[in-house]
Amino acid sequence: MLGIVVSPGAPGRERLGQLEEPSRREDQLLIKTLALGVCGTDREILQGRYGWSPPGRDWLVLGHESLGRVAVAPEGADFAVGDLVAGIVRRPDPDPCVCCARGEFDMCRNNRYRERGIKELDGYGAEWVTLEPEFAVKVDPSLGSLGVLTEPTSVVAKAWEQIDRIKHRACPPLARALITGAGPIGLLAALLGVQRGLEVHILDRVRDGPKPELAQLLGASYHSGTVADACHAADPDVVLECTGVPELVVDAVRVTPPATVACLLGVSSRGRALNVDVGTLNNNFVLGNDVVFGSVNANRRHFAAAADALAAAEPEWLARLITRRVSLAEWRQALDKRGSEIKTVIDFTLDGQ
Repeated sequence: MLGIVVSPGAPGRERLGQLEEPSRREDQLLIKTLALGVCGTDREILQGRYGWSPPGRDWLVLGHESLGRVAVAPEGADFAVGDLVAGIVRRPDPDPCVCCARGEFDMCRNNRYRERGIKELDGYGAEWVTLEPEFAVKVDPSLGSLGVLTEPTSVVAKAWEQIDRIKHRACPPLARALITGAGPIGLLAALLGVQRGLEVHILDRVRDGPKPELAQLLGASYHSGTVADACHAADPDVVLECTGVPELVVDAVRVTPPATVACLLGVSSRGRALNVDVGTLNNNFVLGNDVVFGSVNANRRHFAAAADALAAAEPEWLARLITRRVSLAEWRQALDKRGSEIKTVIDFTLDGQ
């Protein structure tokens, strides 16, 4: 079978290679891969800046945003041949920390977790993969290929869960949200905010094209000025920072109203310094009863919540998030970021491989 092979830490060695078909255990699902989403993490792995190969070898099968169809299911499993499924990315530490031992492996305390397609476990970027039923989540068949959005949606589902827990501590009730960044994570975060009945505002530097249109179709307000301007217009109770741009991260926690929750979802490039008045920033947090927290990855319940959120969304709106599809043979093109794109997907059902 064909698979996308990379060598973490050694850029330039990536390839579409022939791999042995997976050896399925009796307790595993056999999955035919249909689609694979790509994101900044995949690009960092190709650039040699991130990723870990499985022990004993120097290569890794790429891919963590998966959609597949069950070809073989274990007897007694809650899956049937033909089911659409998304694969959970993270696995608990084999010698579990206190969080992994409780099943909260997305909150691992000792960093010895493993992740499909990222850290020590082969990913979903091959024509066939095996998957343990406890790490597979059913996708509504009505979604079809749009089910490939399950993994990124799970990330924001977890963020909203954490926001709900934090906002119980204070007033005002959660009513207005500001999302910085209108990429896939930002737009999906906005989708879940709208589904919760919130007044949602989106901030992005792009002034025309699909992003403002998608915000309008969602019923969200769209802003293209500064974070301060957007906060003045929105008066948000919560900010979800989805860009990782250092200046926006600082502004997202600096200019928000008192008693605001700021959730940081974007990963920043290292090595960029900013001149920040930490004393004033600290005083704003303390005197304003602010909360700032980071969130990454997702647990099974977050994947399940993501699948439900996608099933409840307008299919036409979701379809517009995927701005480019390429075949497996053209997989390298999917990792080239283009200016107006939102989400690129490697479609294993396209001709060309």
